[in-house]
Amino acid sequence: MGICLRYCPSRAEAEDALQNTFVKIFTRLDQYRGDGPFEAWARRIAVHTSLHAVEQHRLRHPTSTGAANLDEHAANLPSPDPSALDQLAAADLLQHLTALPHGYRTVLNLYAIEGYSHPEIAQLLGISEGTSKSQLARARQLLAHRLRLAKPTLC
Repeated sequence: MGICLRYCPSRAEAEDALQNTFVKIFTRLDQYRGDGPFEAWARRIAVHTSLHAVEQHRLRHPTSTGAANLDEHAANLPSPDPSALDQLAAADLLQHLTALPHGYRTVLNLYAIEGYSHPEIAQLLGISEGTSKSQLARARQLLAHRLRLAKPTLC
């Protein structure tokens, strides 16, 4: 469920993606070759299913994302402060990750959490490798900026 929640825009859609993931796992169990851990195979199915659910959501609910404004904003952000993470609770960090624009969050999740390479992300999302790299850099900048703003002040 955690994987689906990282990619899907709502809990309800994450639950649907999780259910579809289990259906795919059970119907494709014969395709698991045992080359690696079962968990990694199931995780990959969950990621793909969640990304597909997000794409279907976007097709059903087309909206303007304002990506150009986000890109301009992210380009002007200062570099991250490494001590900011030490002062935030895990729930706060997850809230900041969830608040990232969808494209930034997706690439950050795929790269930093799931361990995909930029060529794999590019193929998976139908974007260029350079776009994957820039989305990751912008996600990190924006997240660092938001973490600095949320950083508690010490008296």
